[in-house]
Amino acid sequence: MIASPWRIVFFGTPAFAIPALKNLLQGPDEVGAVVTQPDREKGRGRKVIPSPVKELALQHGLTLFQPEKVREEAFQEKIKSLHPDLFVVVAYGQILPKSLLKIPKHGAVNIHASLLPKYRGAAPIPWAILKGERLTGVTTMMMDEGMDTGDILLQTEIPIGDEETSETLQDRLALLGAQLLLEIVRGMKAGNIHPIPQDHSKATYAPPLKKEDGQIDWGKEAKEIDRQVRALNPWPGAFTEWNGQLLKIYKGEVREETSERKAGIVSWVGSNFIEVGTGKDSFLIKEVQLEGKRRMSVRDFLAGHPVPVGTVFK
Repeated sequence: MIASPWRIVFFGTPAFAIPALKNLLQGPDEVGAVVTQPDREKGRGRKVIPSPVKELALQHGLTLFQPEKVREEAFQEKIKSLHPDLFVVVAYGQILPKSLLKIPKHGAVNIHASLLPKYRGAAPIPWAILKGERLTGVTTMMMDEGMDTGDILLQTEIPIGDEETSETLQDRLALLGAQLLLEIVRGMKAGNIHPIPQDHSKATYAPPLKKEDGQIDWGKEAKEIDRQVRALNPWPGAFTEWNGQLLKIYKGEVREETSERKAGIVSWVGSNFIEVGTGKDSFLIKEVQLEGKRRMSVRDFLAGHPVPVGTVFK
Protein backbone atom coordinates (compact mmCIF):
# COMPACT_ATOMS: atom_id res chain seq x y z
CA MET A 1 0.00 0.00 0.00
CA ILE A 2 1.42 3.38 -1.03
CA ALA A 3 1.22 5.99 1.72
CA SER A 4 -0.58 9.19 0.86
CA PRO A 5 1.54 12.34 0.49
CA TRP A 6 2.33 14.30 3.63
CA ARG A 7 2.07 18.05 3.97
CA ILE A 8 5.44 19.32 5.16
CA VAL A 9 6.40 22.73 6.54
CA PHE A 10 10.09 23.41 5.94
CA PHE A 11 12.16 25.61 8.26
CA GLY A 12 15.59 26.67 6.99
CA THR A 13 17.74 29.68 6.17
CA PRO A 14 21.31 29.24 4.78
CA ALA A 15 22.70 27.44 1.74
CA PHE A 16 23.19 24.31 3.89
CA ALA A 17 19.40 23.83 3.86
CA ILE A 18 19.00 24.06 0.08
CA PRO A 19 19.68 20.40 -0.91
CA ALA A 20 17.13 19.18 1.65
CA LEU A 21 14.42 21.52 0.38
CA LYS A 22 15.20 20.60 -3.23
CA ASN A 23 14.85 16.90 -2.41
CA LEU A 24 11.48 17.48 -0.77
CA LEU A 25 10.29 19.47 -3.79
CA GLN A 26 11.26 16.59 -6.09
CA GLY A 27 9.63 13.97 -3.86
CA PRO A 28 6.04 12.77 -3.49
CA ASP A 29 5.12 15.02 -0.57
CA GLU A 30 3.74 18.55 -0.52
CA VAL A 31 5.79 21.43 0.82
CA GLY A 32 2.89 23.37 2.32
CA ALA A 33 5.02 26.33 3.41
CA VAL A 34 8.58 27.49 3.95
CA VAL A 35 9.69 29.39 7.07
CA THR A 36 12.96 31.33 6.92
CA GLN A 37 14.65 34.15 8.81
CA PRO A 38 13.77 37.78 7.96
CA ASP A 39 15.92 39.49 5.33
CA ARG A 40 19.11 40.92 6.86
CA GLU A 41 21.62 43.60 5.92
CA LYS A 42 24.91 42.15 4.74
CA GLY A 43 28.26 43.20 3.36
CA ARG A 44 30.02 46.54 3.28
CA GLY A 45 27.12 48.16 1.44
CA ARG A 46 24.62 46.91 4.06
CA LYS A 47 22.29 45.68 1.34
CA VAL A 48 19.21 43.79 2.46
CA ILE A 49 19.76 40.21 1.30
CA PRO A 50 17.13 37.44 1.27
CA SER A 51 18.20 34.04 2.58
CA PRO A 52 19.11 31.29 0.07
CA VAL A 53 16.06 29.34 1.24
CA LYS A 54 13.78 32.32 0.58
CA GLU A 55 15.14 32.67 -2.95
CA LEU A 56 14.46 29.00 -3.69
CA ALA A 57 10.98 29.20 -2.17
CA LEU A 58 10.10 32.20 -4.33
CA GLN A 59 11.38 30.42 -7.46
CA HIS A 60 8.89 27.62 -6.77
CA GLY A 61 6.00 29.86 -5.74
CA LEU A 62 5.83 28.39 -2.24
CA THR A 63 3.95 29.95 0.67
CA LEU A 64 6.58 31.83 2.67
CA PHE A 65 6.77 33.04 6.27
CA GLN A 66 9.54 35.17 7.83
CA PRO A 67 8.60 35.74 11.47
CA GLU A 68 10.93 37.75 13.70
CA LYS A 69 10.07 35.26 16.43
CA VAL A 70 8.43 31.87 15.94
CA ARG A 71 6.81 32.26 19.37
CA GLU A 72 4.42 34.85 17.90
CA GLU A 73 0.87 33.58 18.33
CA ALA A 74 -0.28 34.96 14.97
CA PHE A 75 2.45 33.03 13.17
CA GLN A 76 1.65 29.79 15.00
CA GLU A 77 -2.03 30.12 14.12
CA LYS A 78 -1.12 30.41 10.44
CA ILE A 79 0.96 27.24 10.66
CA LYS A 80 -1.88 25.43 12.46
CA SER A 81 -4.25 26.36 9.65
CA LEU A 82 -2.06 24.39 7.23
CA HIS A 83 -2.65 21.13 9.16
CA PRO A 84 0.91 19.91 8.58
CA ASP A 85 1.89 16.27 8.91
CA LEU A 86 5.55 17.02 9.53
CA PHE A 87 8.05 19.83 10.15
CA VAL A 88 11.50 19.56 8.59
CA VAL A 89 14.05 21.89 10.19
CA VAL A 90 17.51 22.50 8.68
CA ALA A 91 19.73 25.26 10.09
CA TYR A 92 16.77 27.54 10.62
CA GLY A 93 18.31 29.79 13.26
CA GLN A 94 15.65 29.89 15.99
CA ILE A 95 14.71 27.35 18.66
CA LEU A 96 11.17 26.08 18.13
CA PRO A 97 9.00 26.21 21.28
CA LYS A 98 6.84 23.32 22.49
CA SER A 99 3.67 25.13 21.37
CA LEU A 100 4.96 25.04 17.78
CA LEU A 101 6.49 21.55 17.89
CA LYS A 102 3.19 19.95 18.89
CA ILE A 103 1.38 21.27 15.80
CA PRO A 104 2.48 18.69 13.15
CA LYS A 105 0.83 15.27 13.33
CA HIS A 106 4.10 13.36 13.14
CA GLY A 107 6.42 15.80 14.90
CA ALA A 108 9.46 17.71 13.69
CA VAL A 109 12.58 16.24 12.09
CA ASN A 110 15.89 18.12 12.28
CA ILE A 111 19.05 17.67 10.21
CA HIS A 112 22.19 18.49 12.22
CA ALA A 113 25.72 18.55 10.82
CA SER A 114 27.50 16.48 13.46
CA LEU A 115 27.44 13.04 15.04
CA LEU A 116 25.25 13.89 18.00
CA PRO A 117 25.55 14.13 20.95
CA LYS A 118 28.91 15.65 19.89
CA TYR A 119 28.90 19.28 18.75
CA ARG A 120 25.43 20.42 19.65
CA GLY A 121 24.83 24.03 18.71
CA ALA A 122 25.15 26.58 15.94
CA ALA A 123 28.61 25.85 14.48
CA PRO A 124 29.27 22.08 14.43
CA ILE A 125 31.18 22.08 11.14
CA PRO A 126 33.99 24.53 12.00
CA TRP A 127 34.33 23.17 15.52
CA ALA A 128 34.86 19.62 14.25
CA ILE A 129 37.77 20.90 12.13
CA LEU A 130 39.13 23.13 14.91
CA LYS A 131 39.23 20.20 17.31
CA GLY A 132 41.09 17.99 14.85
CA GLU A 133 38.33 15.42 14.37
CA ARG A 134 38.99 12.81 11.71
CA LEU A 135 35.30 11.93 11.30
CA THR A 136 32.07 13.87 11.34
CA GLY A 137 28.67 13.33 9.79
CA VAL A 138 24.98 14.11 9.80
CA THR A 139 22.36 13.27 12.41
CA THR A 140 18.63 13.30 11.83
CA MET A 141 16.57 13.57 15.01
CA MET A 142 13.11 14.20 16.37
CA MET A 143 13.04 17.70 17.80
CA ASP A 144 12.25 18.57 21.38
CA GLU A 145 12.49 21.87 23.25
CA GLY A 146 16.23 21.53 23.91
CA MET A 147 19.17 22.50 21.72
CA ASP A 148 19.90 19.41 19.59
CA THR A 149 18.81 17.07 22.40
CA GLY A 150 16.10 15.08 20.59
CA ASP A 151 16.02 11.35 19.91
CA ILE A 152 18.24 10.19 17.04
CA LEU A 153 16.65 8.73 13.91
CA LEU A 154 19.55 8.03 11.53
CA GLN A 155 23.23 8.99 11.41
CA THR A 156 25.84 8.78 8.67
CA GLU A 157 29.54 9.54 9.10
CA ILE A 158 32.19 10.76 6.65
CA PRO A 159 35.94 11.44 6.98
CA ILE A 160 37.29 14.98 7.30
CA GLY A 161 40.01 15.52 4.70
CA ASP A 162 43.45 16.94 5.51
CA GLU A 163 42.70 20.02 3.39
CA GLU A 164 39.00 20.26 4.25
CA THR A 165 37.56 23.70 4.90
CA SER A 166 34.23 24.50 6.54
CA GLU A 167 32.95 25.46 3.09
CA THR A 168 33.83 22.15 1.41
CA LEU A 169 32.69 20.09 4.40
CA GLN A 170 29.41 21.98 4.60
CA ASP A 171 28.66 21.22 0.95
CA ARG A 172 29.27 17.49 1.45
CA LEU A 173 27.25 17.30 4.66
CA ALA A 174 24.33 19.23 3.13
CA LEU A 175 24.00 16.64 0.36
CA LEU A 176 24.34 13.80 2.85
CA GLY A 177 21.62 15.28 5.06
CA ALA A 178 19.30 15.73 2.10
CA GLN A 179 19.67 12.05 1.19
CA LEU A 180 19.00 10.97 4.77
CA LEU A 181 15.89 13.13 4.92
CA LEU A 182 14.11 11.25 2.13
CA GLU A 183 15.03 7.98 3.80
CA ILE A 184 13.59 9.26 7.08
CA VAL A 185 10.28 10.41 5.60
CA ARG A 186 9.82 7.12 3.73
CA GLY A 187 10.67 5.18 6.88
CA MET A 188 8.31 7.20 9.07
CA LYS A 189 5.45 6.54 6.68
CA ALA A 190 6.23 2.82 6.73
CA GLY A 191 6.66 2.73 10.51
CA ASN A 192 10.28 1.58 10.17
CA ILE A 193 11.97 4.43 12.04
CA HIS A 194 12.68 3.90 15.73
CA PRO A 195 14.06 6.93 17.60
CA ILE A 196 16.96 6.31 20.01
CA PRO A 197 17.58 8.65 22.98
CA GLN A 198 20.92 10.48 23.02
CA ASP A 199 23.52 9.78 25.70
CA HIS A 200 23.51 13.29 27.19
CA SER A 201 26.60 12.52 29.31
CA LYS A 202 28.67 12.49 26.08
CA ALA A 203 27.41 15.84 24.77
CA THR A 204 29.87 18.48 23.55
CA TYR A 205 29.05 21.93 22.22
CA ALA A 206 29.73 24.09 19.17
CA PRO A 207 28.86 27.70 20.04
CA PRO A 208 28.58 30.39 17.35
CA LEU A 209 31.89 31.74 16.07
CA LYS A 210 32.82 35.38 16.57
CA LYS A 211 35.09 37.53 14.41
CA GLU A 212 37.74 37.62 17.13
CA ASP A 213 37.98 33.82 16.98
CA GLY A 214 39.85 34.37 13.72
CA GLN A 215 42.92 36.02 15.27
CA ILE A 216 45.95 33.79 14.84
CA ASP A 217 48.23 33.12 17.80
CA TRP A 218 51.55 32.35 16.12
CA GLY A 219 52.77 30.81 19.36
CA LYS A 220 50.50 27.84 18.73
CA GLU A 221 51.66 24.81 16.77
CA ALA A 222 51.47 25.06 12.98
CA LYS A 223 48.94 22.22 12.81
CA GLU A 224 46.58 24.15 15.13
CA ILE A 225 46.93 27.26 12.98
CA ASP A 226 46.24 25.19 9.87
CA ARG A 227 43.03 23.85 11.43
CA GLN A 228 42.01 27.40 12.37
CA VAL A 229 42.56 28.65 8.82
CA ARG A 230 40.51 25.80 7.34
CA ALA A 231 37.75 25.87 9.97
CA LEU A 232 37.17 29.62 9.64
CA ASN A 233 37.09 29.56 5.84
CA PRO A 234 34.92 31.25 4.60
CA TRP A 235 33.70 32.95 7.81
CA PRO A 236 34.89 34.75 9.84
CA GLY A 237 38.31 34.07 8.32
CA ALA A 238 41.60 33.55 10.16
CA PHE A 239 43.65 36.74 10.31
CA THR A 240 46.88 38.34 11.42
CA GLU A 241 48.17 41.90 11.52
CA TRP A 242 50.68 43.03 8.89
CA ASN A 243 51.96 46.59 8.58
CA GLY A 244 49.09 47.82 10.73
CA GLN A 245 46.52 46.19 8.45
CA LEU A 246 44.33 43.13 8.81
CA LEU A 247 45.48 40.26 6.61
CA LYS A 248 43.10 37.32 6.30
CA ILE A 249 44.58 33.92 5.54
CA TYR A 250 42.45 31.45 3.61
CA LYS A 251 44.90 28.73 2.66
CA GLY A 252 48.23 27.37 3.78
CA GLU A 253 50.03 24.25 4.90
CA VAL A 254 52.22 22.94 7.67
CA ARG A 255 55.95 22.53 7.10
CA GLU A 256 57.62 20.30 9.65
CA GLU A 257 60.86 21.85 10.89
CA THR A 258 63.84 20.42 12.70
CA SER A 259 65.37 23.84 13.34
CA GLU A 260 63.67 26.30 15.68
CA ARG A 261 61.74 29.20 14.13
CA LYS A 262 60.62 32.35 15.91
CA ALA A 263 56.84 32.53 16.23
CA GLY A 264 55.23 35.12 13.95
CA ILE A 265 58.46 35.93 12.09
CA VAL A 266 58.73 35.45 8.33
CA SER A 267 61.61 33.02 7.77
CA TRP A 268 61.38 32.52 4.01
CA VAL A 269 59.49 33.96 1.05
CA GLY A 270 59.00 31.81 -2.03
CA SER A 271 57.30 32.62 -5.30
CA ASN A 272 53.93 31.32 -4.07
CA PHE A 273 54.21 31.13 -0.27
CA ILE A 274 55.27 33.05 2.83
CA GLU A 275 56.83 30.88 5.55
CA VAL A 276 56.08 31.98 9.12
CA GLY A 277 57.48 30.49 12.33
CA THR A 278 55.07 29.08 14.92
CA GLY A 279 55.28 27.45 18.33
CA LYS A 280 56.15 24.19 16.58
CA ASP A 281 57.07 23.78 12.90
CA SER A 282 56.24 26.56 10.43
CA PHE A 283 53.23 27.58 8.40
CA LEU A 284 53.25 28.33 4.68
CA ILE A 285 50.73 31.04 3.78
CA LYS A 286 49.33 30.51 0.25
CA GLU A 287 46.11 32.54 -0.11
CA VAL A 288 45.29 35.88 1.52
CA GLN A 289 43.04 38.92 1.54
CA LEU A 290 44.23 42.35 2.65
CA GLU A 291 41.45 44.45 4.21
CA GLY A 292 39.56 46.32 1.51
CA LYS A 293 41.05 44.14 -1.24
CA ARG A 294 40.02 40.98 -3.04
CA ARG A 295 41.05 37.48 -2.05
CA MET A 296 44.16 36.37 -3.96
CA SER A 297 47.04 33.91 -4.14
CA VAL A 298 50.24 34.80 -2.32
CA ARG A 299 51.95 34.97 -5.71
CA ASP A 300 49.62 37.81 -6.74
CA PHE A 301 49.84 39.45 -3.31
CA LEU A 302 53.64 39.52 -3.34
CA ALA A 303 53.63 41.18 -6.77
CA GLY A 304 52.30 44.36 -5.18
CA HIS A 305 53.22 43.90 -1.51
CA PRO A 306 56.82 42.84 -0.80
CA VAL A 307 57.20 40.88 2.44
CA PRO A 308 60.87 40.67 3.42
CA VAL A 309 62.32 37.93 5.62
CA GLY A 310 62.15 39.07 9.24
CA THR A 311 58.71 40.69 8.86
CA VAL A 312 56.64 40.31 12.01
CA PHE A 313 53.05 39.05 11.90
CA LYS A 314 51.06 39.87 15.05
